Amino acid sequence: MTARELTAAGITEPGLRRDYTLCRALNARHGRTYFLATRLLPPARRPAVHALYGFARWADDIVDDLAADAAVHERAAALSRWEQELAAGLRTGSSREPVVRALAHTARTYGIRHTHFTDFMASMRMDLQVRAYADYPALQTYMHGSAAVIGLQMMPVLGTVVPAEEAEAHAAALGVAFQLTNFLRDVGEDLDRDRVYLPGDLLAAHGVDRGLLQWSRATGRDDPRIRSALRAADALTREVYREAEPGIALLDPVSRPCIRAAYTLYSEILDAAADAGYPVLHRRVAVSPARRAVVAARGVTGVAAARLRHAPSAARRRPGTPEPVRHPVLPREDSA
Repeated sequence: MTARELTAAGITEPGLRRDYTLCRALNARHGRTYFLATRLLPPARRPAVHALYGFARWADDIVDDLAADAAVHERAAALSRWEQELAAGLRTGSSREPVVRALAHTARTYGIRHTHFTDFMASMRMDLQVRAYADYPALQTYMHGSAAVIGLQMMPVLGTVVPAEEAEAHAAALGVAFQLTNFLRDVGEDLDRDRVYLPGDLLAAHGVDRGLLQWSRATGRDDPRIRSALRAADALTREVYREAEPGIALLDPVSRPCIRAAYTLYSEILDAAADAGYPVLHRRVAVSPARRAVVAARGVTGVAAARLRHAPSAARRRPGTPEPVRHPVLPREDSA
């Protein structure tokens, strides 16, 4: 399947094919829902999504998983080296890092703004120092780089049926909705890393602070105040999903089943948490494999229907050439 995807995308150089294959492996290993949804895209577009995921995963691992006892200055130094490698790779297309080479090729192919990557790295640097966010606006500043720009990076690959700027706000909102879902699901794991991503004022409004969260995590005991705060975080996240949802209809029809599946599976993580009484300080909640299979099957049906409707344009393409993307985002001048 990997070779078919790369060939469909017009990626023929052996070294670059290896780079993309590594990114695909990162996506398959670490992004179960994301990877499942990606497989609903036309094969020609999948390598670009793998490259975008590989880039984000690589940087995130530096922040979180470099070494259990790595000091902040060591992580900062590693992140700076990675950022320098990224800037040079985006500028020249060449890098010592396979993930950067694949990313640079994807950015060039789809005209993805380099500022989206530098904004992402700025939020990664915040993770080295910031342990909590006083309110939602402060969290939004972080999520612009860590989440909103992920949606904006993806949009040129997915394609749109309207001018790109009309879909940007929805794409950014979907990235934020996915991350807010992760924040709710991973409260306990983030607390182990000494981070609290839920807005401080939201927690305080329900009588919750870091100390109470730590007590619950350590003892395994629930507290109604925590459950109330998590319910409020759930409501906030669902509102962002509502902001994002109209954007799915603005995408290229062949991309919609992928994003619809991701939207459904991620939002149902909230349902799973609510149905279980928000046990997220003690265990990770997830959508059941059976439900994932149903959503995937529905996505496959949507893919087949979309491809049938657009078969004439596909038939006119020369084999091995990437599919056209409607209304791509044009690159702007930036510092990368």
